[in-house]
Amino acid sequence: MIKAKIKSIENVDSLNIVKFDFYDTTLTMMSLDLNDEIKVGKTVKLAVKPTQIAIAKNFNGELSYSNQLKSTIISMENGQLLSSIKLKYFDTTIESIITASSSKRMALHVEDEVTVLIKANELSISEICDD
Repeated sequence: MIKAKIKSIENVDSLNIVKFDFYDTTLTMMSLDLNDEIKVGKTVKLAVKPTQIAIAKNFNGELSYSNQLKSTIISMENGQLLSSIKLKYFDTTIESIITASSSKRMALHVEDEVTVLIKANELSISEICDD
């Protein structure tokens, strides 16, 4: 679970772009519906499915992914088809599930520095925290 503070909300028609502060990194979420309680300055918990989190190793370049977090692999479980990879970003643990063949091709190992990639439309607010 990612705990972040809402820093801006842009709205055109029914589309919302919400930006969050997460350890001085800006995360971006695209949403069609926003609860009336979602306001700038509120702290929220963000959710993303592990299968929606991509990983880049030795990444250098530009991508359309709004959310890019330099993280460290802290554990891995490799199955026959899938790999569950736990990553640390400051004090937050994020899980990514990728194919086992991608994990092998990328030669991923515990303690590797990687970039976590999350598309803005895959991020959602799961809870509004009491400040």
